[in-house]
Amino acid sequence: MLERRQPIVAVLGHVDHGKTSLLDHIRSLGSQRQASVMDREAGGITQHIGATEVPSDLLNELCGPLLGGKSFDSPGLLFIDTPGHHSFSTLRNRGGSLADIAILVVDLKEGLRPQTIESIRILKKAKTPFVVAGNKVDRIHGWKSEDGRPMAVAMRSQTKDAMGYFDQSFWNLVGGFGEHGFNLDRYDRIKDFTKEIALVPVSAKEGEGIQDLLAVVIGLAERYLAEQLTDIDGAGEGTVLEMKEERGLGKTLDVILHRGSIAKGDEIVLVTSEGGVTTTVRGLFKPRGMAEMRDAGDRWNDTESASAASGLKLSAPDLDGVLAGTTLRVVRNAAEQKNALALASEESRLSIDLEEEGVCIKADTVGGLEALAMELKEIDVPIRSASIGKVGRRDIRGAEASSDPLHRLILGFSTSVLSDAQNEIDSSDSGLKVICSDIIYHILDERERWVESRTAELEEESREKIVYPGRILLLPDHTFRVSKPAVVGVRVLGGRIHIGQRLLKDGSSVGQIKSIRSGEDSMKEAKQGDEVAVAIDGVVVGRQIEEEDVLLVDVPESHARRLRKMSLNAIESEILGELLEIHRRDDHFWGR
Repeated sequence: MLERRQPIVAVLGHVDHGKTSLLDHIRSLGSQRQASVMDREAGGITQHIGATEVPSDLLNELCGPLLGGKSFDSPGLLFIDTPGHHSFSTLRNRGGSLADIAILVVDLKEGLRPQTIESIRILKKAKTPFVVAGNKVDRIHGWKSEDGRPMAVAMRSQTKDAMGYFDQSFWNLVGGFGEHGFNLDRYDRIKDFTKEIALVPVSAKEGEGIQDLLAVVIGLAERYLAEQLTDIDGAGEGTVLEMKEERGLGKTLDVILHRGSIAKGDEIVLVTSEGGVTTTVRGLFKPRGMAEMRDAGDRWNDTESASAASGLKLSAPDLDGVLAGTTLRVVRNAAEQKNALALASEESRLSIDLEEEGVCIKADTVGGLEALAMELKEIDVPIRSASIGKVGRRDIRGAEASSDPLHRLILGFSTSVLSDAQNEIDSSDSGLKVICSDIIYHILDERERWVESRTAELEEESREKIVYPGRILLLPDHTFRVSKPAVVGVRVLGGRIHIGQRLLKDGSSVGQIKSIRSGEDSMKEAKQGDEVAVAIDGVVVGRQIEEEDVLLVDVPESHARRLRKMSLNAIESEILGELLEIHRRDDHFWGR
């Protein structure tokens, strides 16, 4: 038999559906067989950074009765336990999914939730085989659980009523998965696992059905993954989960090694936004057992080398700018280095079609960025810029510069906004919107709602004629009526005046323009340089206003916001600035 690596298993699920509980239970399976933390017996579970390794002899011991006498030939199973902010879509292996197989955890009573649906769509696109863990079976009304009991035995031990309640939840799930193009059935009824998705009822809390779940995963791996699991020879290749600063080590990379081997002193090629870079492995570490994972002190076992598949931490010089979700490649000669640098440069060029006009997208990893871009492409949303990292001031300015108000939008997947950029967002008057979430479909839903409301706002604004600011001089010897309404001759010193506008003297309101006339002609507005007769309601000449007074012509707050985005001439801009200063004495956010 060909030597093979262990399958990499991703565990996905909606928040609170039991993903963490399931992984915790799997980690605890070998605890009785662990002689000591410092000196583990062969067969004890090893927890790597971001991963948990369950060796084959333990799997064969636990699942032997359910495997019909067969044994698991791979070294074990490596469960990817990524940090919460990492989506499964960010874990890539040369363009495909890093995981060979997946377990999708679903609460039997709650059914499909947003993150479940997102996981289903990602698994479908990545063509990753998966098993559904129907968790919290112990919460089915009347269900009797026993710690560590196989599910095949548990189901035969339940009352008719309890199985009836279980079947209700099961058929709801069958319908939900059917809507996404998958045929779901109970694992013990399936004859062809290529045509149907297996549902294994489990209780992660009680440990019931865990053997059945692992047996199904093993069966799928043995039957359908044999060829890809032999991909272990040659130089090491892995996926960077994230870069972090570790005390005493400096910048380090958490990596899932999915091919070949890596050792201290090896030259490696990494991917940055500027292209490929080379460096040398200075330190290589595997975390100690569970007890040490909780210890903030000396947590790492120094190791000279490691083989796929495993979770590792490595330190090396010049790790600045390494992109999470990209490939690490070990190179052993000049030809391999040249090839790896070419591949890294290609990987650094995001496979995202950019347009001259469109939205800005951000994510914490390359895979996450491409996953978001793919979803936007499906709904015909153009992308103007795409980059890795947190939303910064440069992103804000780029989005504000968009000529289409519906593209003044930044969408962030599994990332956040830098504090100085948030200050710019708060003070922006361009109609900018920033939407960040760890769930792509939440981003898309919120974008759709924003586009609808923003479109309605823009339509309303287009129907409403803009009112410009202005400044007028009350001409001497041109008072035609003192009051009710006062009628005076004025010269428009700057901007424009409109019927209905309010007048300000020294920042205080002094009446409203009722009409504008030039000779015998009525006018709706007058512009800079015009001399016209104006009827003003609510004032008396000689009391509130005097000849030779200079008055400002006020604008509504909603118009002030729009005017700030328009191309005004120098005098109009000056008058608008005066109006903003006056109103912001009472309301700091007026016109923002």
